[in-house]
Amino acid sequence: MTALALNSVPQLLRAQAGPAISVAFYSDGKKIVLPSALKKGTGGRSSFNGIVATVFGANGFLGRVLCNRLGKVGTQLIIPFRCDAYNVRNLKLAGDLGQVLFQEEFDVRDEIAIYNALKYSNVVINLIGCDWETRNFKYRDVHVDAARRIARIAKETGVPRLIHVSSLNVAEKPQRAFLKNGSEFLKTKWEGEHAVLEEFPEATIFRPANIYGQDDSFLSHFQCLPRRTGKVLSLWKKGEETIKQPVYVGDVAQAIANAAQDPSSAGKIYQAVGPKRYYMSDLMDWTYWVMRRDPDIWGYRRWDLRFDPTVWARLWFFGRLYGNPVGHMITDKIERDSISDVIDKSLPTLEDLDIKLTDYELQVPWEVRPFRAFLYYDETPGEWPERSLPTVENA
Repeated sequence: MTALALNSVPQLLRAQAGPAISVAFYSDGKKIVLPSALKKGTGGRSSFNGIVATVFGANGFLGRVLCNRLGKVGTQLIIPFRCDAYNVRNLKLAGDLGQVLFQEEFDVRDEIAIYNALKYSNVVINLIGCDWETRNFKYRDVHVDAARRIARIAKETGVPRLIHVSSLNVAEKPQRAFLKNGSEFLKTKWEGEHAVLEEFPEATIFRPANIYGQDDSFLSHFQCLPRRTGKVLSLWKKGEETIKQPVYVGDVAQAIANAAQDPSSAGKIYQAVGPKRYYMSDLMDWTYWVMRRDPDIWGYRRWDLRFDPTVWARLWFFGRLYGNPVGHMITDKIERDSISDVIDKSLPTLEDLDIKLTDYELQVPWEVRPFRAFLYYDETPGEWPERSLPTVENA
């Protein structure tokens, strides 16, 4: 904006000069609505692709990988967190200088904190969830109330894109294995989806199956000592009636990053599942085989969870420990692991976001290498025989 001012300068008056006209330039204070207008660079971490993304739950398993994928293409990240700063400091490396910003002492129950976290963003990604209930946060508090709150404030603030991560197998009345009313986790995730869509109808929703990768709650859970009874792994009905379709964490993260850059993904629900389906029994037998924990040498056995009282005793004990249960030994998680993955053929998958899905058989040997038995022994190539993993067709 430009303004003209008539100034009377004492020095000029003493020199018998007339008044001087000056020109002043100043900002009108209008907010830049479209960060995309500020795109800079040719791509990569040192560029800015026009997306400012607030990632709620960025310090979690999926969030760490997602921030890396977003930062890799020049996305500016705003990361609210309530944990120790040391837990999120590595995310600073996801982007170049000034591209990764943190909001400390975040509380998802504080609407002002949520507003401050997303008021400058044009993409909001909600990864917040809880695998177990605590004294401060129940499933409904996180999956329904917090999700609705974020969606509502994002809509009121004028954020154009919201991406919400839910779960596969969500339903008003979920499948059940041994819990009377099924998984409360899945039920509240289903309610959370509806809450988000009520507040933000254009939201993009992802429903991931069991996600595996570094520091996950799938591979690390099934190999840990609290989950086993000695060298015996107990599964519901020995895992012979449960079908799973696990997905690699990198595929899910890349799909979310692609959706953030694809306006046509708005308002859609994506099923984040792997390329193949397996019986849980075959899946665990093969995974333990890759970890060199075979029946003959190491002594691996698979048993029926219904007839293993020691597992139920451990679940009872760990279920009364608030905080971080050892080995993710939570009754609700065991329930979720005991039901089959149901795929809705009418909904799109990660392949619709140009994702080439990673095969479980190719990725898992690298992921579980630290868990191998006899790790001190350096075997020669071909000494350990390869073993195929049977798949379930048309199930």
